Amino acid sequence: MLEKKEHAYEKAVLVGLITKDQDEEKLREYMDELEFLAYTAGATVEKRFTQKMSQPDSRTFVGSGKAEEIHNYIKEHEIGTVIFDDELSPSQLKNLERELEVKILDRTNLILDIFAQRAQTSYARTQVELAQYEYLLPRLTRMWTHLERQRGGIGMRGPGETEIETDRRIIRDRISLLKEKLKTIDKQMSTQRQNRGKMVRAALVGYTNVGKSTLMNSLSKSEVFAENKLFATLDTTVRKVVIGNLPFLLTDTVGFIRKLPTQLVESFKSTLDEVREADLLIHVVDISHESFEDHIDSVNQILMEINAHQKPMIMVFNKIDAFAYEKKDEDDLTPSTRKNISLDEWKKTWMAKSKHPTVFISALTKENFPEMKKMIYDEVHKIHISRFPYNDFLFEYFEEEEEA
Repeated sequence: MLEKKEHAYEKAVLVGLITKDQDEEKLREYMDELEFLAYTAGATVEKRFTQKMSQPDSRTFVGSGKAEEIHNYIKEHEIGTVIFDDELSPSQLKNLERELEVKILDRTNLILDIFAQRAQTSYARTQVELAQYEYLLPRLTRMWTHLERQRGGIGMRGPGETEIETDRRIIRDRISLLKEKLKTIDKQMSTQRQNRGKMVRAALVGYTNVGKSTLMNSLSKSEVFAENKLFATLDTTVRKVVIGNLPFLLTDTVGFIRKLPTQLVESFKSTLDEVREADLLIHVVDISHESFEDHIDSVNQILMEINAHQKPMIMVFNKIDAFAYEKKDEDDLTPSTRKNISLDEWKKTWMAKSKHPTVFISALTKENFPEMKKMIYDEVHKIHISRFPYNDFLFEYFEEEEEA
């Protein structure tokens, strides 16, 4: 008889602020994303709490009245977890746990927890563990003081400290050890990249859950894990792809996200090196997502941070099969909004002026795949002939029959 699995999903509430830098619409987008993060981690969201403040309260993030409202709700509905949309300071975490008497997570801790769940290889687990310890170090007092209330679950995976006598010195030693371990692995991976020969290297980049792994599977005819959850892919996957008769290497990388924890950017340095050292970036965008323009900005910002923003790039707008809009009546004179712009109209906006080759596809149905493949071929071919000017006659593009 199978053992009954209790509490498969934790009950949680979300908390976010409307500030001078974040209006109500922007907060709603962030809270939608936070709810998806919570779902990916294993929680069901029962309610959202928002408050308008000029800046977060230094003591409890929200005002005292809002904190009391949250406290009453979680007691009445037996909520075990409160998730805040922004990173909380150690003192805010400590004060909130004391006042609300439940597990408190912030966006950073939640993302780290998802990474802990998703890490499959020893390398990925080491990267995540380092990020978690660096997040944990300034919060040791809070974690240890409230250890008796920890019952596992979201936010408690990974290092999973169980010994109260664990102190900052031991944590710092562990961080140093993990950094040395990653340095060794980074050298090995760097050697591997050099040993791949002089084939052109392309990397799929984009926001999390935009369909990079599905596209990788279609192009390389491989079976990279793909799922409709955030951060389905953590480990870098490299496959040899042939379009026409031109071979190149294609890399699937970890998805980016707004407010990506700095600890993760640092610990996933080698994964990002795959992007840094690529010859061509294929920026995949979920055109069906209402915030896809913000996603593009977030990815470009991270590319700038890792000094990879000036590489040749192809813009691939994916999920056209899921694109939907509210068609306006012909006599409706109100200005168009994002919600009632058709795909054809989008193509005539700033996208038409993009300096990068642009294509609109569905990785699921393979719509417009021949056009995308020709585009990738052309860009890879340009890089190839600049690198090997004397053997270009070996390669020519030909149309491939699409699978039914």
